[in-house]
Amino acid sequence: MSVMMEFVLNMKVVQVMVLMMSLHHFGLVSAQECPSTHDLLNSLRQVEKMLALHETSYQQGLRSLRKKINALHNSTMAFFKMASCPKPDPPANGRRLGRVFAMGHEVHFLCKPGYELIGPRTRVCLESLKWSGQQPMCRSLNSTANSLASFSSAASSFAALSASSTTTSSSLASSPTPSSPSSSVRPSNCTHFLGSTHCTCDVGFTISGRDNNICTDIDECHLFPLAQPGRLCIHQCVNTPGSFHCVCPPGYSLSRDGRSCTDIDECENLSHNCTADRLCVNTFGGFKCVTVKCPKTKNATYIKTSPMRCERNPCMFGDKACTQAPNSISFHFLAVVSNMSAPRVLFRVSAARVLGDTLRFGLAGGRGRGHFSVQRSGRQTGTLLLVTSINGPATLEAEVEMSELENNTLLGRYLTKVTLFVSPYMF
Repeated sequence: MSVMMEFVLNMKVVQVMVLMMSLHHFGLVSAQECPSTHDLLNSLRQVEKMLALHETSYQQGLRSLRKKINALHNSTMAFFKMASCPKPDPPANGRRLGRVFAMGHEVHFLCKPGYELIGPRTRVCLESLKWSGQQPMCRSLNSTANSLASFSSAASSFAALSASSTTTSSSLASSPTPSSPSSSVRPSNCTHFLGSTHCTCDVGFTISGRDNNICTDIDECHLFPLAQPGRLCIHQCVNTPGSFHCVCPPGYSLSRDGRSCTDIDECENLSHNCTADRLCVNTFGGFKCVTVKCPKTKNATYIKTSPMRCERNPCMFGDKACTQAPNSISFHFLAVVSNMSAPRVLFRVSAARVLGDTLRFGLAGGRGRGHFSVQRSGRQTGTLLLVTSINGPATLEAEVEMSELENNTLLGRYLTKVTLFVSPYMF
């Protein structure tokens, strides 16, 4: 546009000079002669015709200049559209972000949960129609077999990144050497395009330095601590250069989202060490090996009728002490998380059939009675409630008794022993 303005000003100067020369030629500026009105009008008409010719020539030159500028613009845009880098492949166990591969454009790379990116997270299409940096790779966080190969690949990527940077060695005196590719400080990615310099950082880094020549790792775990609602990990966050990964406690596996923890059922996958005479009970973060045995008392004898139930043998006629003992004892095991909200229903006890006219429900004993309560929830049903939260790890027991009466005379007692395994974690 500056060239066009200069051209217009030059044309205006030319017009003024032509006007002055014309007036002088026709004697209009002479002080010795006094032309008549008719001569003056003829001279002005001739000057007007000359200016019209100059204006027409100026318009034609302006149109020609515009055509040349448009042609130059179209050819430049066509060059930019045709000039592009080859389509980069996504890394194994990862993906590529970005669909435009023209000069000056960027693509980004991410890894699936459970994998760590080795190499640059961002690559730029350079003027040479080649991508900056090296092809990244995704390394499994649980695998150590290929650690040496990953280290070598990351080191070569870092060396290529340092070579493509425009910073000098003196300004990077405190920067890491290629022998430490996992450092939290590294050079920025600087490219030269159309006479300007553009510096960027890989994903997970922030640009800094006097000339934007330094990339510093962002500590995502520090920005989003566990106590915050938007926490990154449900258990533990481990910061890594340019990223982070979540860690679960023993007995859990990392979920597909890469942030939550899923309990491992050791009893189902047979990874427990319980013997054949003991029962495996899965808990949150582990398992318990329990033994179900019928009680031995002086007043009554019991026999195991199922893996989780004992029934009393018939009592001798007139043995009141035996008839006062429970007719049956059932065993149940529950796994819960720590600090579970209360009140909460834990278990229900129901009578299959009623012989008497009254059913009563209550707590007969057990460890941690202050945490439990029993309520009637139906004609033949009682409910065990958790009334206060429990901070794990802990093991509590509650004995729920159901008594059957006829005219206030005891017909039978049925005992349900509930064992609660409280996890040390809230998930």
